[in-house]
Amino acid sequence: MKKNIISLAGDLAAGKGTVSKILMQELDYGIYRNGEYARKLAKGMGLDITSFNKYIAEHPEIDKQIEKSASEYAKTHDNFIIDARLGWYAVPESFKVYLKVDIDVAAKRAFEDINRKGTENFATIEEQKQDMIERYQLENDRYWQVYHIRKDDMSNYDFVIDTTNLTPKEVATKIKEEYIKWQNN
Repeated sequence: MKKNIISLAGDLAAGKGTVSKILMQELDYGIYRNGEYARKLAKGMGLDITSFNKYIAEHPEIDKQIEKSASEYAKTHDNFIIDARLGWYAVPESFKVYLKVDIDVAAKRAFEDINRKGTENFATIEEQKQDMIERYQLENDRYWQVYHIRKDDMSNYDFVIDTTNLTPKEVATKIKEEYIKWQNN
């Protein structure tokens, strides 16, 4: 059964946070971000986000706790956006979206994002890029080990969009158009 929920997954720095804010305002939806929860845990443990990814690979119960929180939230809420890498898996009745982005563009976006500096602090864009490549692989490996799923299998999603050369507003508009079609089918 379909729910009025959009789950946004995607490449690192593909624009999930920014696009989710636009969709939230335009649809008058709430939002659920388990990435914020993970970053808070990492910071509380004195770890950067990549080290935290390595840590939870050895402690899958933490990963399951993070992902279960989205599923639990969806049981009692509707009309919201899930900004989470595995939101599509946690809430399969949602409209499942994947945002793709070129790694060089993603590294530049992440490097210039002041909100990431508490858990990602690199001297160069190239360092940022290499960390993102490592983190992407760590996540993929962990998701396979813990859940036996591949987040980069595009058949998991209802809509896939490349954000490399689009503004967040353009991305949100396209998602909204596809979401309305999905709701009506």
